[in-house]
Amino acid sequence: MQILRIDSSTTGDQSISRRLTDELVAHFTAKHPDATVVTRDLVAEPLAHIDPITTKAIRTAPETHEEAVAAAYPDQRAVLDEFLASDIVIVGAPMYNFTIPSQLKAWLDRLGVPGVTFTYSEAGPEGLAGGRKVVIASARGGEYSNDQIAENQESLLTTFFGFIGVDDLHFVRVEKAGFGPDAIAAGFQAAKQEIAKL
Repeated sequence: MQILRIDSSTTGDQSISRRLTDELVAHFTAKHPDATVVTRDLVAEPLAHIDPITTKAIRTAPETHEEAVAAAYPDQRAVLDEFLASDIVIVGAPMYNFTIPSQLKAWLDRLGVPGVTFTYSEAGPEGLAGGRKVVIASARGGEYSNDQIAENQESLLTTFFGFIGVDDLHFVRVEKAGFGPDAIAAGFQAAKQEIAKL
């Protein structure tokens, strides 16, 4: 079994989503002590935003690649293969300006691959990347669970992972982080109760 941990928060030791991914890794490794844990820190080692070369590397067949695209292909494909090799994927996703951090979006852009993680047919899109559990460690300064107008963070992730076929998707969240230590402590207590159910 492989567990993949993704972190995207830029706030270092103050990060709430990183504390949540710590808790989730501890929970799942206790349940699966033989699991291999793979960590990708998108802040310490950021992925570049996609450009014409990386887009071709991600989305076209290797036998069609010219030299620059062929050179880019191994690193681009490694991100996808890491995800596809994982049984449990833990994604640290703080809300930044009502959506996800741009470095997390750059990671998602490597996962949406026609013919690999999704396809189109007469019946519409079909996700091909099911068969794994994805848990989102969500951290937000305000309280947005019931505010879909303001909320473009969790809805984006729900739509994306559903599109590629992930139907075992869970959110563990700490909200109201901007309200101070007591609110954060209460949020973590509630989050730990949710983690215990997974």
